[in-house]
Amino acid sequence: MKKMAVVSGGSWGTALANLLALNGYGPVYVYVIAEKWLTEINEKHTNEDFLPGVKLEEDVVATMDWKDIKDAELIVLSVPSHVLRGVLKTLKTHLGDRKPYLVSTIKGIEEGTHLRMSEVILEEMGSEWGDRVVVLSGPTHAEEVSRRLPSSCVVAAKEKKVAELVQDIFMSPFFRVYINPDIAGVELGGSLKNIIALAAGIADGLGYGDNTKAALITRGLSEIARLGLHFGAKMLTFAGLAGMGDLVVTCASMHSRNRRFGILIGQGKTMDEATQEVKQIAEGVRTCRAVHHLTKDMDLELPIIHKCYEILFEGKNAKDAVNDLMMRGAKHEIEEIAREDFQW
Repeated sequence: MKKMAVVSGGSWGTALANLLALNGYGPVYVYVIAEKWLTEINEKHTNEDFLPGVKLEEDVVATMDWKDIKDAELIVLSVPSHVLRGVLKTLKTHLGDRKPYLVSTIKGIEEGTHLRMSEVILEEMGSEWGDRVVVLSGPTHAEEVSRRLPSSCVVAAKEKKVAELVQDIFMSPFFRVYINPDIAGVELGGSLKNIIALAAGIADGLGYGDNTKAALITRGLSEIARLGLHFGAKMLTFAGLAGMGDLVVTCASMHSRNRRFGILIGQGKTMDEATQEVKQIAEGVRTCRAVHHLTKDMDLELPIIHKCYEILFEGKNAKDAVNDLMMRGAKHEIEEIAREDFQW
């Protein structure tokens, strides 16, 4: 491939553009929405608002003109979930009949439609784009990838050859890429873990310890898998990078805006106060609301997710929510698979 582009000059979009430039695909064009970022990236080769202290490759080129990316053969989509549909409408008008590969790195579920991001892409671009849409996810904080710290992710696509193509493009000595055919599982793992990270942050803000964090991660993964299986995902995906891997790093790291947001809520801050302090979008907030409305009438046990919703949107006291979770009726730990191998 001769030309690549990234839509959004946020932390992850910039980090991936820099990775592609390091892999020899420059110039890599990054679409930004502010003159400030355009000037800084092109003249100083930095993006201090999102990746402070990181020097970018000179082949990372910022643009505010869609014409600069319309002929790219691969376009990375790294925008917030709630603006994706609008971005796609604009992109489609500039692409004409061209069908570049679209690599979604967006971890969210659209409110209202409850669609995964790849489903939003196909709805806007057309079903004939099915073999051009790729999902990239995993435990990959932009702050660490941009500093070339060893990281791994997973790529999912409808066709294996497409997944392998994108795998080869992004693979580097510090960025290892695996492939997986389970698009739904990879997307849901990456989206739902943000809700559990909010819960982990709330627990941290309340002053709880490692035991609490371990319980939230483990039982949170159970909820992610339960919901994922309901929508056709594969159980093993949630044991991998897009599931357990992403969940652990997001619940444990201060790079995680969802965890940081949760900490502030646990400390008694309002939603507005937490949003102002974190300064970036905590996707888990919108995802929590979307999942709550999607599943509230379903026969699915998602107690952590629904308690997060109550804390964020109904004013539930966080300590009372924790008490509710702890005092639920006794359960089998492996309820989904408690058959012959798990019977007394």
